[in-house]
Amino acid sequence: MTSTIRLARPDDASTMVDIYAPFIRDNAVSFELEVPTVAEFADRVSATFKTLPWLVCEAEGTVVGYAYGSKHRDRAAYQWSVDVSLYITEDYRRRGVGRALYTSLFACLQLQGYFNAYAGITLSNPASVGMHEAMGFTHIGTFQDVGHKFGTWHSVGWWELSLQERTSPAALISLPDIANTTEWQDAVTSGVSLLKL
Repeated sequence: MTSTIRLARPDDASTMVDIYAPFIRDNAVSFELEVPTVAEFADRVSATFKTLPWLVCEAEGTVVGYAYGSKHRDRAAYQWSVDVSLYITEDYRRRGVGRALYTSLFACLQLQGYFNAYAGITLSNPASVGMHEAMGFTHIGTFQDVGHKFGTWHSVGWWELSLQERTSPAALISLPDIANTTEWQDAVTSGVSLLKL
């Protein structure tokens, strides 16, 4: 089966919404209450692309999962930290897609100069916890009953991953400034060998 990892494109938005929608409609994995429109989702991807990557895993021409980084907090001192998220269509879970996407995403974030990655996981979600911990994340705390969805309160655990040794940081490299380099292309495809498709 032909498979690859690449930067998301605007025309991927419809498939990415299809992947994301069950995490909104069927459970509390996402704290969104309404499925975004394709146009809204495409706008999210485009807005983030100014600074951070969205990567997709494509199998036989179809997007089967995606991962992305987003700003951790607004204040300037947080700029070298990033939140990460990962969504995979049900038929492709436990086939290396999550590990492959995160491997590529983390390589990209390191190149850009990020030091810390954080993942928030609605509890309980043993599959997501297991995957993140297998990637080297460490649990650093839990926000108890922080979100209300489907008539009940939900807690969110937070996991941290060091992307590189903490030294005095340089200015971050924007996505447009690095996306056409060989190093970037190598980073984007670095997880492909982990796919079991």
